[in-house]
Amino acid sequence: MHKLWPAAVLFALPGLVQAGGIPGEAAEPDTVYVNGAPAPVNADSASIGTVYAEQFENRPLSRPGELLEVVPGLIVTQHSGEGKANQYFLRGFNLDHGTDFATRIDGMPVNMPTHAHGQGYSDANFLIAETVQAIEYRKGPYYAQYGDFSAAGAADIRLRDQLAAPRLDLSLGGHDYARAVALGSSELLSGNLFAALEAQHYSGPWQHSEHFNKLNGLLRYSQQDAQGSWHLSAMGYDARWDSSDQIPQRAVTQGLISRLGCLDCSDGGKTYRYSLSGDLDRVLGAGRWRASAYAIAYQLDLFSNFTYFLNDPLNGDQFEQYDRRGVYGGQSAYLLPALSLAGLPLRGELGLQTRYDDISPVALYHTQTRQRLSSISRNEVRQWSKALYAQGTLRLAPWLQATAGLRYDHYDFSVHSDLPANSGEARDQIFSPKLSLAFGPFDKTELFVNLGRGFHSNDARGTTQTIDPNDGSAVSAVTPLVATRGLDLGLRSLAFESLQYSATLFWLDIDSELTFGGDSNSTEPNRPSRRYGLELAAYWTPLTHLLIDADAAYTRARFRDQASEGHYIPEAATSVAALGASYDDPERWFGALRLRYFGPRPLIEDDSVRSKATAVVNLDAGYHLSRKARLALQVLNLFNSRDHDIDYYFASRLPGEPAEGVEDIHFHPVEPINLRLLLSYSL
Repeated sequence: MHKLWPAAVLFALPGLVQAGGIPGEAAEPDTVYVNGAPAPVNADSASIGTVYAEQFENRPLSRPGELLEVVPGLIVTQHSGEGKANQYFLRGFNLDHGTDFATRIDGMPVNMPTHAHGQGYSDANFLIAETVQAIEYRKGPYYAQYGDFSAAGAADIRLRDQLAAPRLDLSLGGHDYARAVALGSSELLSGNLFAALEAQHYSGPWQHSEHFNKLNGLLRYSQQDAQGSWHLSAMGYDARWDSSDQIPQRAVTQGLISRLGCLDCSDGGKTYRYSLSGDLDRVLGAGRWRASAYAIAYQLDLFSNFTYFLNDPLNGDQFEQYDRRGVYGGQSAYLLPALSLAGLPLRGELGLQTRYDDISPVALYHTQTRQRLSSISRNEVRQWSKALYAQGTLRLAPWLQATAGLRYDHYDFSVHSDLPANSGEARDQIFSPKLSLAFGPFDKTELFVNLGRGFHSNDARGTTQTIDPNDGSAVSAVTPLVATRGLDLGLRSLAFESLQYSATLFWLDIDSELTFGGDSNSTEPNRPSRRYGLELAAYWTPLTHLLIDADAAYTRARFRDQASEGHYIPEAATSVAALGASYDDPERWFGALRLRYFGPRPLIEDDSVRSKATAVVNLDAGYHLSRKARLALQVLNLFNSRDHDIDYYFASRLPGEPAEGVEDIHFHPVEPINLRLLLSYSL
C-alpha cells in the first residue's frame, strides 16, 4: 500500500482548494496552438508550441522517438540497437538518453531516474506513432508545472481517443523490415474505447543481424461531457534485439571490419514496459480540476562493450546493465476561477506532484557473450519525489502580460547496496522561481522575456556512495539536485496570413556537480557550464494542402571555469537545422520531404578532435487509392549518405594493441538507403 498512496493523496488537493476558493467565472481553457506556433493570445514564451497529428502523420520516421523532432532544434539519433532509447540533442546539450529533456504521455513520465544505463533514460519505443494526437513542447526552465529533467525543455504527448473508422497498416521494406499496426475505436457505455496493436521485425543493414522484434499494445477508454473528460489507458511493450554499437574508426580503416560491422557481436538486450494510467479534466465549482495517476512495471537488460579489451584483456569488457522497477505517482492541479487584482484580470493554478520509484534492482555485471562473470554493483533503491507549485498570470495592460511561478521539490533517496559502505539515505530540496513577460500583440506579433530556475536530479546511487566498487578507492557523494538558470528573449509573429515565424535568444547556466555514471558505476566531476544561442523557426502554407517548415539553431556551449584541458563541452552541437515540406490532397497525392542537418561537434575539451556534420534526407510519397485505402513509399536516407549518426572520442583496446589502449573516434553510421512500402486500409 505504501507504493500507491502517493498517487492517491493527490485527489485530496482540489477539495482543499475548493473549500477556500473565491467565486467567479470558470477558468478559461488552455490556449490553442496551430502549425507549431501559438496564436498571439495568452502565450508565455516564443519557445512553446503544439504540433498536431495532421502535420506529422506523413513524416518519414525510422523510429518512434523521431516524432520528438517536431520540437524545433531537437535532434534524435541512435548509437546502438533499435530497442535502446534514442540519443537527444537540444540547445547545445548532449542530452544523452533524456537528461534535461522531460517527456510525458498524458501526464505519465517517460524519463527514468537512477536508471541502469543513464540518468533520465527516456525510451519512446513503447509509443505507437499512429496513436499520437498532438505533441506540446516547451523549451527552457520557465514553467512551474515541470520539474526534474526539464532544464532544456519538455514535451507532452497526447494520445488519440477515437478514429473515424478501424484501420490496418502493413509495411514491408529492405533489410527484413516488416510492421503491422491495427487500430480502431467503438462507442461503449457513453464513452469511446480505443485500441491499437503494433508488431515489428527488423534485421537492419548490419553484418550481424539485429533480430529486432517488438510488440506494442494500447487500450484506452474515455468519456466526455459538458463538465469535462476523463481517460483510462493501459499500455504494453516488449522488445528484444542484438545491436551493432559504435565502432572505432581505426578498425574500419585497417580493414578489420566494415563500417556496418561489429567487434563484440553479442551486444544487445531486451526490455518491457507495462503501464496503467488515468487522467481527468473537470469543472469544479467556479474553477477547474486536472489530475492524473499512473503505475508502471519496467525492465531493461542491456549488454554493451565500448572498450573491447581495455579493462580485461582475457575476457573482454562487455558489461550488463540490469534495471527492474515499479513506478507509481501522479499529479493534481486546480485552475482558480477568474480573479481580479487591483482591477486587473488574474488567472492562477496550484499543483501537487509526486513519484515513487521502487527499483529492485539496478545492477552492473561484468559479462562475456552475455554470460555473467562477476557482479560490479547491485543496488535496491527507493526514490520518492514530492513537488508543490503555484503560478499566476496577470494582464497588466492590453499589451503586457506577466506570469510568475514558484516550484518546490523535495527528494528522498534510500539505497541498499551489495557493498555496505555505499548503502544509506539522502535527501535534498530545491526552490525554482519563474517569471515570464509577454508584450503585445503588436500587429499580430508578440515579444517575450523568460527568466527561470530549474534542475535535474542525480542518480540515487551516487548520493550515498563512498567507495568506488571498481577499485575500492574513496569517492565523494554526488549533489542530489543540481540547479539550472535560464533566460529567453523571444519573438513570435502571425503578421502574414500564411506565414508564422519565431526567433529566440537563449542562455542557460548549469552549476558544477559530481555525476554518477551508469556505465562505470562511479562518480565523476562535471564542470560548471554555459550555453547561449539563437533559434529560428518558420511555418509557411503557400497552398491549401502544402506546408513548409524550417528551423535552425546556433549554440555556443562552454565550460565556465578555466581548467587546463580546455573549455569546450564534448558533443555539444554548434549548429542544427531542419527543412521540410508536406503535401496532402485528401483525394489524390500526399507526401513529405525532410532534410535534417546535425552540425560538427567538439569531441574533447580542447576542440582538437571534432566530428563531421551529418545531413540526411528522408522521403514519403503516396496516393489515396480510394476513400478507404492509400499506398505510400518511404525512402529513408534518400541520397544514401555515409555520414555518422553519432561520434565519440575515447580510449579502447583491440587485440594486440598497447595495454593503455588507443584513443580514437568511435562512430555509429547512418543506415544506408532503405525503401519501405506501406498499405493502409480503413474498414
